[in-house]
Amino acid sequence: MSPRPRDSLPIGTVLDCYRITKLIGSGGFSLIYLAEDEDNHDEVAIKEYLPKRFGVRNTGMQVSVAKEEKHESFQRGRRLFYQEARVLADMRHPNIVHVRNCFLANNTAYLVMNYEPGKNLGRYIKKRQGGLSTNFLMTVFPPLLDALELIHSRNHLHLDIKPSNIHLRPGGNPLLLDFGAAYHLDDVGQKKAQVVTPGFSPIEQYYAAAQVGPWTDVYAIGATMRACIEGKPPPTAVERHANDTLIPAFEIFGERYPREILEAIDWAMRLNPDERCRTAADFRDALLGRTPIPKATSSTKQKAG
Repeated sequence: MSPRPRDSLPIGTVLDCYRITKLIGSGGFSLIYLAEDEDNHDEVAIKEYLPKRFGVRNTGMQVSVAKEEKHESFQRGRRLFYQEARVLADMRHPNIVHVRNCFLANNTAYLVMNYEPGKNLGRYIKKRQGGLSTNFLMTVFPPLLDALELIHSRNHLHLDIKPSNIHLRPGGNPLLLDFGAAYHLDDVGQKKAQVVTPGFSPIEQYYAAAQVGPWTDVYAIGATMRACIEGKPPPTAVERHANDTLIPAFEIFGERYPREILEAIDWAMRLNPDERCRTAADFRDALLGRTPIPKATSSTKQKAG
């Protein structure tokens, strides 16, 4: 079923050299269309910056700010939207979405990406209510960790990994989406608070003074794997920090999944970043049973800030 239109552009609208054929996605900050490249007839996906809370489509195609006091928020969001294009232009990996083009029009911004048929992992988990197989986990997550290794090697963090930002192509071949929150580690790991997704963001992402790093994305991947198994997001890191009642995956699911997978997930989801696996490669090797998992040596709680 197609998403409900939210000030979406009419079918047949031409943007640059792309003719819109269908609305295929709608999020908090953007609309996504299926379109045809009129030059070579390729199918592409076009992401349009149109924030739900403070963006509006005027008569015609122009986008404007719903309330004048939100003008700065609108402009900042558009800069971050363009930042996504710059980040992705630097990445070439079979499991990272490929941006073909980026342009400004209608007082907003557009990203043109390769169109990839498939399904969204978040919706798939909800439909299946968890319980996804070992084969599924090992088809989807090692390639994503390979992609993360490349992202981190370029001194970037994704910072918004969650099931809804993972696209499953036919056969389960995954694609990591939505780099709008991507962050460049050019300030010794310090950041201002940005996107936080309850259940998938680790404790250090909640506080501006806390240090983020590759281990931050690792936690999100571990939480996403746990959601594949359990069928729901884990408790938030803040809840866990106050009173951690999350039972280790190995203790609950030990009869259904291999030990190394469950222990790797538990390692990735340790609250204290110093106790967590530090890199995507560490996590991948632990999933594959190639590296021993160290025991926690201190309290799992991490002091914020």
